[in-house]
Amino acid sequence: MAESASRPALAPSVFYRDPKAALEWLEKAFGFERSMVITDQDGNLAHSEMRVGDGLIYVGSEWTETVASPASVGGKNTQSIHVHVQHDIDEHCARAKAAGAVILQGPSDQFYGDRTYRATDPEGHVWVFGQAVRQVSREEAEQASGLKIEGWM
Repeated sequence: MAESASRPALAPSVFYRDPKAALEWLEKAFGFERSMVITDQDGNLAHSEMRVGDGLIYVGSEWTETVASPASVGGKNTQSIHVHVQHDIDEHCARAKAAGAVILQGPSDQFYGDRTYRATDPEGHVWVFGQAVRQVSREEAEQASGLKIEGWM
């Protein structure tokens, strides 16, 4: 196993009915890269990891009653996954759409300086992609949004 220093402190897990198909699709649509794939003696996916930038995500199967894909629970999600991209968010969105992602919100500039879009994958997981496009101070963001912001970096 890689040294813990090269692994992020947080790695979300996303569960699929068909995790092998998910690996293929996440590569094609979002540009994620497989970094580890473990299969059992029958060729079933036991564990997998994908990288994007300095991030890590686990892709797995529905392995117990309490672990399900949105496709198995009427499309419900209890979270979304935010991914920061470095370059051309509009092209990233076009690539995802061409691969079959449902675009919930097209690329748009946000009050905090990012340009973001929202999409679902074939099993209904919600993904949010963002790219920093301009520097914004906390005061500017508060003024633009009407919100009080604490912890601005």
